[in-house]
Parts: sequence; structure tokens; C-alpha cells
Amino acid sequence: MFALNGKMSGRSSREGSVSHAEDRRVLPRPLRRIVRFTVSLASGRIHIPRHVGTASTFVFLGVVGLYGMSVGGHTEVVAQSVTASAGFAIEDVRVSGNDQTSEIDILQLLGLDGTTSLVALDIEAARKKLAELPWVEYAEVRKVYPKTIEVMLKERQAFGIWQHGTELSLIERDGKVIAPLRDSKFATLPLFVGRDAETAASAFEQELAGWPELKSRVRAYVRVAGRRWDLHLDNGVVLKLPERNIHKALAVLSRLEAEQGILERDVAAVDLRLDDRTAVQLSDGAFERRKEALDARTKALKKAGAQS
Repeated sequence: MFALNGKMSGRSSREGSVSHAEDRRVLPRPLRRIVRFTVSLASGRIHIPRHVGTASTFVFLGVVGLYGMSVGGHTEVVAQSVTASAGFAIEDVRVSGNDQTSEIDILQLLGLDGTTSLVALDIEAARKKLAELPWVEYAEVRKVYPKTIEVMLKERQAFGIWQHGTELSLIERDGKVIAPLRDSKFATLPLFVGRDAETAASAFEQELAGWPELKSRVRAYVRVAGRRWDLHLDNGVVLKLPERNIHKALAVLSRLEAEQGILERDVAAVDLRLDDRTAVQLSDGAFERRKEALDARTKALKKAGAQS
């Protein structure tokens, strides 16, 4: 009887333990850690320093404030104000390389008004703004703490003046327009007139390098139909050059000038466009005088014929 009870009791015990194990639910590891921490916190086994709640409140309010500034777009304004008040307001601007660019234009473009913060200044944005100025080819901006910025410019070089219609513009050697002509100090630069004159100017100017005396007398280079050039000299004479073989035409002109001084005569234009001949157009005064001389000669011949 005892042995029977013992066997039954052992079986019942095992079945009960298995049933109890099946009823227990095992939590995932991350949740178990949270539960253990919560139990330890509630039982007082974890010590919380004083003022943690106050500090947490301020941190929470700060995060909310930063988020609000970000959403409202006021972050930069607040940063400017705070850092400027802390002693980082820009007070000195050092500019170098600006022969044509005004320092006032630089300050206005960057928005520097004495309260701008050096810490909050966006260097890359400032550089891009400066590069948009007409004369600026390249700009470099550097912070010098606590209150100084350095602006280094590389400016574009004016090669000539381009007249298109009634507008006058300064151009670079490659023909790119720099800015409208506003200053008489550039009056000594060569004047190029007409469509496509700005892009063909440099190459043609180099072609005249072998004729320095003639080049020094040119007051305007006029592009005709985008194909050839007329040269307007200082005495008003116009040289009509061909589309090709410019050196040959100039050699003919040089010979005529040496032998007959053609450019010093009372002529309006010298046409060098044809290879086999050179045409000379007299000025209005010379034409009238020549006509009067021809008329007088014709009358004299008629009179002589009548008398005979």
C-alpha cells in the first residue's frame, strides 16, 4: 500500500511540475531587463541622486525649445544673438585682392552689420555670395577668432570694351562679359563693335601683334556680318580687311604706306578685301575737289578744241 502510494505521489508531483513549467511565460531578454530595473527602482535598491528630476525637467524644456526654434526657422537668429552677445560679434573685416570690388559691397552682401556672429557665419554660403559679384572670379573666406574674418578675392581682368547696340560692356580675353562700362578709366582699352566681336576679339588682336604701328592707331575694331573686320584709325580712315589672308592684305597696306603714304592722304577708306587690287575711297572734301578739278579740265579741253 505504501509503495503504491509512493509511486502515485511521485507521478503526481512530476505532472504538477510539468504543468507549472508550462504555465510560466518567459519574457524576451530586453523586457526582462526593464522589468528587473523597474522592480529594483520600486524596491529602493537603486539610488537616484538628488535634483535629477529638476535637471531632467530643464533638459526636456530645452529640447522642446530647440525643436520649436527648428520648426519655426529661428535657430540661426537665436544662435547669432547668443554667440554675438558672448563676445563673438564680427568687428573687423580684412579684404585683399579687390581692385575693382568695393569693400562696402562686400559688407552689404555678407550682411555684416556689427552684430553678426563669427561662430554662426556660414563660410561656404558667404563664399558663394561673393563669387556672384561681377568682378569676382574666386573668393576665399576665413574666420579668425574671436572677432575677425578675412576675405581674399581673385578678380577678373578686363581685356577690352564690347559695343553691342548702344550698350558698352567690359569683357575678358575669352569674350565673357564682366560688367557694363561705367568708368572712364577703362577708356584706353580696345573697342570691339558688332555681333560676335567679343568672342573673336582676342584671336584678331593677336593677329595684329606683328603690326604694332598700325595697331597703335586703331580706335575701334568693327566686326562685319560676323565674318571679317573693319579697322577705324585715329585719323578717321577705315581699313576694310578681307575674311581670310589678313596678313597678305596688311602687307599690301604696309607697302602702299611706305611708297605713297596712303594713310596720310585725304581718303575715307582703303578697301583690301580683294586679292588682285586695292580700292581707295576719297573723303567728301577730296571728292569735291577732285570733281571740281575734273570739271575744270573738261572745260579747258573743250575750249581748246573750239579754238582749234
